[in-house]
Amino acid sequence: MFKKVLVPLDGSELAAQILPQVETLAKQVKAAVTLLTVGSSNICEGEGAPAAPACPELPIGRYLEQTAAKLRAEGLEANWVYIQGQPAQEIVMYADANDYDLIAIASHGGGEFDWLLGSVAKKVLAHATVDVLLWRVAQSKPPTLKSEMFYSLQTP
Repeated sequence: MFKKVLVPLDGSELAAQILPQVETLAKQVKAAVTLLTVGSSNICEGEGAPAAPACPELPIGRYLEQTAAKLRAEGLEANWVYIQGQPAQEIVMYADANDYDLIAIASHGGGEFDWLLGSVAKKVLAHATVDVLLWRVAQSKPPTLKSEMFYSLQTP
């Protein structure tokens, strides 16, 4: 079934809420797990390749290594990667280029701006060429109606 699982993380507690589900699934199907962070700078040496470990002195490198180490302590094969670029696009391309079977990603529920711009999770879901496990970790709310916004601005 699933032999390679890609888990995009951004360092937030919300994104990390996918990890217990990934751990359970990976144990059941004996899948390898790769944690992926896509950043806006090329600060990590050897970006795009499984880091062993690249940039461990940086907070994101430490976070990824500690998270992967916890998964390894639970008996899973786990590594991590940091690459530069646009998150949704890089996640989809990395999964496709490296033959992943599943992308497991948390949906943050971005609120009103999410309705206008879309979220990384939604873009991954829409464009991935592999299966996607989408885990909702926060409730999004529908956009404010113009009449509600106008009323709230007029009310003292």
